[in-house]
Amino acid sequence: MFRFILLSLAATTVGLGQSDLTRGFTGQLTAPPGLETPAATITTEMRGDIFMARKMYREAVDMYMQGARDSAVTWNKVGIAYHQMLNLDNARKNYEKAYKLNPQYSEAINNLGTFWYARKNYRRAISFYKRALALTPKSASIHSNLGTAYFARKKYDLAMASYQTALSLDPEVFEHRSSAGVLLQERSVTERAKFHYYLAKTYAKSGQFERALLYIRKALEEGFAEKNKLMEDAEFSELRKLPEFGELIKLEPRVL
Repeated sequence: MFRFILLSLAATTVGLGQSDLTRGFTGQLTAPPGLETPAATITTEMRGDIFMARKMYREAVDMYMQGARDSAVTWNKVGIAYHQMLNLDNARKNYEKAYKLNPQYSEAINNLGTFWYARKNYRRAISFYKRALALTPKSASIHSNLGTAYFARKKYDLAMASYQTALSLDPEVFEHRSSAGVLLQERSVTERAKFHYYLAKTYAKSGQFERALLYIRKALEEGFAEKNKLMEDAEFSELRKLPEFGELIKLEPRVL
């Protein structure tokens, strides 16, 4: 099982070197009155985000709990931390707190969908993902989640349609790898070979042939046995013209 979270937070630092004009100066440089640079304030939420990025989820919970108790974002982040620790009941409770504070908070609604997905209640997961999309219809990650829930119910055509929408909104939606943020993107599936086959179809239909070939290889390595579909599916018609495709089909990859 593997999952990851979008909308990651990044921090950068800039080093200041000594200027040639001040080299050898032994006094103290001070800014003119009124131009002093204020010290950066690190909030408890920011500290919690840092712990999340380091995968220190228990510490993240403790830090978030020191923050604002009336913030839907904070409760949602607490839920994600519990989710990452596989403490699903506490995850759900905190997503619901976030939702009660802000019923329009689509990220919390999406994350409730991931809770139900983890509980294998795919029908209810689909319901929450649709509710989230009603609020944020251009969220590639939520469309991806909806597709994965359809996939779990073996509604493969609906799954691929959702994946195609997700990919049109964000060409990198299936490649994101991050560990901090406010929205969970579900990627745990039982039929991994078939899942990668459908991702290959999605990429091929979008003209991203290199990634389509990559996911075909993954599908074959995971035991995808219906090679005839690769030769027959309309989505692979242009891909079949490439020599790389022919070489890949001839391979007998070791099943992982």
